Amino acid sequence: MRRLRNGKIREMVRETSLSVNDLIYPMFIDENIDSPMTMSSMPGVSRLPVEMASDEAKEAADLGIPAVILFGIPSNKDETGSNAWDENGVVQRAVHEIKNELGKDVYVITDVCLCEYTSHGHCGVVDMEKEQILNDPTLPLLGKTAVSHALAGADMVAPSGMMDGMIKSIRNALDQNNCKDIPIMSYAVKYSSAFYGPFREAADSGYSFGDRSSYQMDPANSDEAIREAELDILEGADVIMVKPALSYLDILHRIKTKFNIPTAAYNVSGEFAMIKAAGRMGWLDEKKIMYEVLLSIKRAGADMILTYFAKDLARMLQ
Repeated sequence: MRRLRNGKIREMVRETSLSVNDLIYPMFIDENIDSPMTMSSMPGVSRLPVEMASDEAKEAADLGIPAVILFGIPSNKDETGSNAWDENGVVQRAVHEIKNELGKDVYVITDVCLCEYTSHGHCGVVDMEKEQILNDPTLPLLGKTAVSHALAGADMVAPSGMMDGMIKSIRNALDQNNCKDIPIMSYAVKYSSAFYGPFREAADSGYSFGDRSSYQMDPANSDEAIREAELDILEGADVIMVKPALSYLDILHRIKTKFNIPTAAYNVSGEFAMIKAAGRMGWLDEKKIMYEVLLSIKRAGADMILTYFAKDLARMLQ
């Protein structure tokens, strides 16, 4: 076996390769600030004012990264998250800025969820008396949000709230508003994970009561992931996502093998923060670990990887 492990032949027989074309770069846009705000738990990641969105997207595009995904932090929050579908909302304005500046040079995906916009921090409409997240009343709000993003110029929408029926509701809303060509990347398999901690600082999306276990998946379950993905595919999802990535590579592999449709994986904030912290302490070689981790996600079946390492990896591959 060792005969094929030396020199050029090692690369020639390599089964999996990482490319900059595999990457999607997450961006946090905050309409409350006028200069970048660094995140202590995510070194190198900042919230950006709307006016800097196109600059950050251009930096990613210049590195060859084909796509960005936008998360918005609004100036006002309420119980229903009404700023999420405001045509002058933070994400809508950022999309317009990026597309106006860069056009087709960057593919713009928008996260469709209410958690950044609700005063309680949950991903749907809430019965505050019962502290219960309500599924069906949330669906039309997600549809309105997706349509507003598409009309602002988004190339793809990515619903992440894990509401049952959200893909069908969004697909219908898009089709009924002359947005039939807008694809949906569904956070179909999103686990109730402790790996999201740093993201909640970055997106200002912490919750005021309970947790999200009533609508996000139990980390113990694998077969349930197949059912979730299948339902979203039947409802019209064009891309299926698994989130988080590292602790769920088995799930990612099952999804890709079972359905063989475009599949994404989210290398989430906690995974990013751990590597950054260990690198800063000198315990690990950050660049080598970054590459190995992202390669493992690709090897497990991901066609595209959402990662805060996108710019670092793009520079490394150059």
